[in-house]
Amino acid sequence: MAINQQEVQQLSHLELLAKQVVEGFITGLHKSPFHGFSVEFAEHRLYNTGESTKHIDWKLFGRSDKLFVKRYEEETNLRCQIVIDNSSSMHYPEIPKGDKKLLNKVSFSAHCAAAITYMLRQQRDAVGLSIFSDTVELNTPAKSSSVHHKYLFAQLEKMLSEADVMRQKKTSAASALHQIAESIHKRSMVIIFSDMMETSFDKRDELFGALQHLKHNKHEVILFHVTDKKKEEEFDFDNRPYLFVDVETGEEVKVHSNEIKETYIQSMTAFKKELINKCAQYRIAFVEADIHHGYKQVLLPYLLKRERMN
Repeated sequence: MAINQQEVQQLSHLELLAKQVVEGFITGLHKSPFHGFSVEFAEHRLYNTGESTKHIDWKLFGRSDKLFVKRYEEETNLRCQIVIDNSSSMHYPEIPKGDKKLLNKVSFSAHCAAAITYMLRQQRDAVGLSIFSDTVELNTPAKSSSVHHKYLFAQLEKMLSEADVMRQKKTSAASALHQIAESIHKRSMVIIFSDMMETSFDKRDELFGALQHLKHNKHEVILFHVTDKKKEEEFDFDNRPYLFVDVETGEEVKVHSNEIKETYIQSMTAFKKELINKCAQYRIAFVEADIHHGYKQVLLPYLLKRERMN
């Protein structure tokens, strides 16, 4: 495919990548039962009898003999808030500096968020971005202007530039989600990218309470549970001693992997089961998002939720 140099100059690297991901995804959908979905958006809507004629596009009427109303930025179909966990646990696995091919959990989340932002823009939906770790680092309102979209892509680019840096930054997902829940416009779609790993196990109930808070405020919520499944859930390590480091506290423990594998898997399985059950209880869509399985696992659940909200 020929490279459009003008497009390359106009779009950021992440925005261009998001465009390619989405267009490839939509092409695949056209070969599936979702062939009716279009990545294009309408700049006009049909005129409804009885409403003001102030915004009718008379030039378009002259060409089509149909009445269309110009759509403005505030006339969005949906408000969506994308929430990304940027705590240290999301910076696993460690990426060799300068390696652009490997993704850790936070860079995978940023790429997915960029693709969803691109899709929302094409549908003229309003989108906001929230980033949290031990505090809320960024929390923008949902808007649909092109300037706002550029700002969001710039913030995601910034996140990517720091994605290969392992930091000792703890998670405070519960308090951050409570704060974000209060700031979001009622009846929005909320998309969360997180491994849901609180620093302290005794804060688990607070974490579930924060998810319930989002539903209490009438939001439609999708939780993408971002993991490196082989390592974090299946504990797929060679049978030898390792030095395991807690990326959030810096605590180190040297242990033979097989000595703790069974206990670790039991603990992680129990937590995940509890998380899935709580999401089902609160009517939150729980979606597994393995960083090694590509973008379709994220984009298709988003699209299905988006279509149901029409």
